[in-house]
Amino acid sequence: NIVAEPFDSETAVPAPGSSHIYIWLKRLVNVEPHELKALSWSCIYFFALLCGYYILRPLRDEMGIAGGVKNLQWLFTGTFLAMLSVVPLFGWITSHYPRRRFLPYVYYFFIGNILLFFVLFKSNITHAVVARAFFIWVSVFSLFVVSVFWSFMADIFRSTQAKRLFGFIAAGGTAGALTGPALTAALAVPLGPTNLLLISAGLLGGAVFCVKRLIAWRENSIVRAAAAGDATATEAEDQAMGGGILAAFQLVLKSPYLIGICLLMLLFTTLATFLYFQQAHIIRDHFADSADRTTVFAIMDFSVNALTIIVQLFLTGRIVKHLGLGWTLALIPLLLGIGFLILGLTPVLGTIIMLQIIRRAGNYAVMKPAREMLYVVLSKEEKYKAKNFIDTAIYRGGDVVSAWAFAGLQGLGFTLSAIAFIAVPLSAIWALISFKLGKTQEALANLNRG
Repeated sequence: NIVAEPFDSETAVPAPGSSHIYIWLKRLVNVEPHELKALSWSCIYFFALLCGYYILRPLRDEMGIAGGVKNLQWLFTGTFLAMLSVVPLFGWITSHYPRRRFLPYVYYFFIGNILLFFVLFKSNITHAVVARAFFIWVSVFSLFVVSVFWSFMADIFRSTQAKRLFGFIAAGGTAGALTGPALTAALAVPLGPTNLLLISAGLLGGAVFCVKRLIAWRENSIVRAAAAGDATATEAEDQAMGGGILAAFQLVLKSPYLIGICLLMLLFTTLATFLYFQQAHIIRDHFADSADRTTVFAIMDFSVNALTIIVQLFLTGRIVKHLGLGWTLALIPLLLGIGFLILGLTPVLGTIIMLQIIRRAGNYAVMKPAREMLYVVLSKEEKYKAKNFIDTAIYRGGDVVSAWAFAGLQGLGFTLSAIAFIAVPLSAIWALISFKLGKTQEALANLNRG
């Protein structure tokens, strides 16, 4: 399914003057000299994306609680409906424009959205409505731009490269996720929270620059491939993918492998939502002041990202290498099942904070890079259209269903402890599906190499 492998050329050489950087990076990640530029731009790209998002995240979470914990399921429902409206639009764009054009368009669109919210917040027009719209928009934005990023990564790296490099690339994003809250804490008072939106927009502009550098690198590599006799590489690169706006849904229905990924995503988001709601209730009961809650969220974000980057830099690649993709994908669900069991026994503030930190760090450092490896063996159309549909509509669909399920369980009289115990067997099912998908990916990767 992969037309050209621009970062796997035997003739490619590192840029002059890059040897010292390469020697330093080699100590952290198993990168080849010809992969150095691609790895560097990918890390900077992800850094800019997540730094921009984490400037916005604390404000979003506080708006969710300020609007009433009992109303969270409505915000999740609004997010899902907004996501359903965006997915067909993305399908139309990817069908009519080649990647070198539609990738920047996606980020230009979101930059325009940020500037619009900046104007609305400055004008104080119907603040409560704008605040709810902002919560929904940030929830859509965070999934959509990250999904597009990993689609691009899955498109330009081979399966063997992904296993070596995706953990380190994810660390670039984590560095941005650490920097974002730090910038927010340092600049929110002197600049004002609303003005931080402009910094976020600027970081998205930096991400567009990285996209263009990576596309240029790929095109140069394809020229070399064409010169070596692969005349189809450039033709395929310059063409749009075609297909209709609902192609993503059709691609998923035709593939048991993609249906399996949908099930994985539904279980992941169900358990994450259960934990998010339990966090909201427990933190609300412990802190009456909005500033105190925002501080707790910021501390949790920083702790999650600090732990994540340590694991990504030193452990992720080694975990995948030694455990294989199947057990790597199953690891976090198994640990989360144990965590829910402990939470059911001791539903207190310390337990929920520690479980959230471990769950989120485990997801970002291990589960997320491993999950993205599942797409490397697929066709380009599946990498962009089907993946985006799963990462957005399926993800937020799981959010809204589990949000109402949580509210329904509480309405029936289930306590937070009881709901935590319900999550334990769901974690086991998630682990089993994840393990089987990892084994299938490895089989498909071997078949493609053959």
